[in-house]
Amino acid sequence: MIVHGGLLNPLFQAPSMSDSMSITITSTNYIVSPSYRRPRPPFCYQFRYQYVNAGNVLFNSKKGTRDRVSLLNRIRAYSESTTEEKEVRKYSPILESQLLPEKNVSTVELKAIPDIWRSSAERFGDRVALVDPHHDPPTNMTYNQLEEDILNFSEGLRVIGIKPCEKVALFADNSCKWLVADQGIMATGAINVVRGSRSSVEELLHIYTHSESVALVVDNPELYDRIATGFNSKASVRFVILLWGDKSSLNSHLMEGIPAYTYKEIIDIGNEHRMLLVDSHDAREKYVYEPIKSDDVAALIYTSGTTGNPKGVMLTHTNLLHQVNNLFDIVPAGPGDRFVSMLPPWHAYERACEYFILSLGIEQVYTNVKYLKDDLRQYQPQYMISVPLVFETLYNGIQKQISTSSAIRKVIALSLIKISLAYMEFKNIYQGECLSRTQKQPSYIAATLDWIYARIIAAILLPLHLLAKKLVYSKIHSSIGISKAGICGGGSLPLHVDKFFEAIGTKVQVGYGLTESSPVIAARQPYLNVLRSVGHPIRDTEIKIVDDETGEDLPHGSKGIVKARGPQIMQGYYKNPEATKQAIDEDGWLNTGDIGWICPSHSLGRSRNSGGIIVLEGRAKDTIVLSTGENVEPEQIEEAAMRSNLIQQIVVIGQDQRRLGAIIVPNKEEILLASKNSSDNGNAQLTKHQMAAILSQDLRKWTSDCSFQVGPILVIEDPFTIDSGLMTATMKIRRNKVVELYKQEIDNLFK
Repeated sequence: MIVHGGLLNPLFQAPSMSDSMSITITSTNYIVSPSYRRPRPPFCYQFRYQYVNAGNVLFNSKKGTRDRVSLLNRIRAYSESTTEEKEVRKYSPILESQLLPEKNVSTVELKAIPDIWRSSAERFGDRVALVDPHHDPPTNMTYNQLEEDILNFSEGLRVIGIKPCEKVALFADNSCKWLVADQGIMATGAINVVRGSRSSVEELLHIYTHSESVALVVDNPELYDRIATGFNSKASVRFVILLWGDKSSLNSHLMEGIPAYTYKEIIDIGNEHRMLLVDSHDAREKYVYEPIKSDDVAALIYTSGTTGNPKGVMLTHTNLLHQVNNLFDIVPAGPGDRFVSMLPPWHAYERACEYFILSLGIEQVYTNVKYLKDDLRQYQPQYMISVPLVFETLYNGIQKQISTSSAIRKVIALSLIKISLAYMEFKNIYQGECLSRTQKQPSYIAATLDWIYARIIAAILLPLHLLAKKLVYSKIHSSIGISKAGICGGGSLPLHVDKFFEAIGTKVQVGYGLTESSPVIAARQPYLNVLRSVGHPIRDTEIKIVDDETGEDLPHGSKGIVKARGPQIMQGYYKNPEATKQAIDEDGWLNTGDIGWICPSHSLGRSRNSGGIIVLEGRAKDTIVLSTGENVEPEQIEEAAMRSNLIQQIVVIGQDQRRLGAIIVPNKEEILLASKNSSDNGNAQLTKHQMAAILSQDLRKWTSDCSFQVGPILVIEDPFTIDSGLMTATMKIRRNKVVELYKQEIDNLFK
């Protein structure tokens, strides 16, 4: 029985006098039990009562007539009482401010990531936010529509049972609906757990179960059908939501009673309930409203771990908002600019960049490798955010176009590109935008002469460079767009690609970060785009170099382990305090696992404007990052490969490359025997090329179950030994030493 302000609910039906009943009294005051540590908003206080003689109370009977019943003096309270809270509703302070009594909430300071959408809708309402041309149906969304869909999706999730702090798995690829689902989950106070649709069933199942997710949001029916068997037998799924496609496409026998919803159904459910909340004060009073806090976990992003299983990186709203608030120094974009998006959205790099650019009123166009060339030409974006592989692909496409042109055009184009490369090299010298590890300041005379010489040569080459811009580069620009900058992250950009785009006037700014740092910690700035570097630390971020063995801080110019500290550093690894402790020390420094150095500051010479810039030299840990941005743990592949009797030792390689390769010391006797058994060839010796072919075939057999396959193979004859310095005392191969020793051969291997 509900009593509001001392009056009984008129819909209440009186039970018989012999029955007991429950009466819930709603108070407008704070009632705090001694067991509570902090005050709570108003909630229901519940007692158990029995009937005794009482006064008169009004109520409606079943017939709808009003009667008087003696009740108040017939109530005898039980000695025990219990407290029952209203349902807690977490909300994004700015996004859902219309539900609050104080509706004059400032939109200046964002408190949670979903707050972006109210702020952006107010400033850029009818501007196009998202263009998704390659899904069915093609979709354009304005900032107003984007905010509305996010609000409806989040409300739909609440209606079908998602509670604050629960985990919801979002397994899908980049699209406008992915962003709505991502932010809809986050706006409920729940935590989204993200991964792409092309991951293996085993990996998705591990992420789902380890994260303790309760429900699934998937890209389409095909993805759910692929993973359903494994999930149904090993995981508890409350419901499934399809972002694209129809429920009729699902295999019904795989659902096993699991409720399924389409994207539109969730939007419609949410919209209906939102209208009820707006129109009904009583409906709003059913909740206790708690704002999402900046230090609440917003997302779990799983990244590769040393054991082979991915680790769940806990990123808070503070972590991600740091990126939104500080990337403008790197990308000074604004309304009217257009970005092309093609990276997986579960990658922290793409995700943070999307939040950032959409807080500025920018139009984002979704594309993929298949449509990239056409979309660049059609949409002419000012910016493109991508990984080194995409820029390499563009470079190779331009080179191919030049090589297939007429002989005279080819000679002219290649000659002018060489001149532009030389011009930019001398320009960087006289502008003081080169790199140097030496701490010693150059002499004034030497620096001045160097400056004068570089200035003269650059002045001689400038007219030809300008001619190249008019004859050659203008045509390239019209085909690729990217009129302001390409933002490159997720791996190291090859130097020849970096130099080429600088020469033709397409700015490519390289950034650096990790999933654990939300991700950006350093980036090259538009006015100081020093090649071979990853730029300065972004705002509120500290970077230092420490000795790998002693942990002592090293001076600028010295090579060591890169450590970073700032508001963007993760809260930790989910359910893995030991790994968290290894990654982040007591003072908050994140061990990136990368080797690098900081350019010393000089007031004279070629590097006078490059002081404090970060330069990376490789990875201290074994994780290999391909140019696609994918992380590979080589141990699993090496362990599988060592089952072959043809392989004596193996080191999987491929850092910043398109694919993996391997350095192999073969078992000569076994490989010779295998050669004889497979052919009538009686040669007692095999060439390295022949051995590589045999090893490649054998390697594919043994590593067929691995997530990544090995491509080119470098065969070497001398084994890795302790005496050569290529193995530790515990007989572990020193991977970095091997790669450094065979650097030239590796470069040739991947050409």
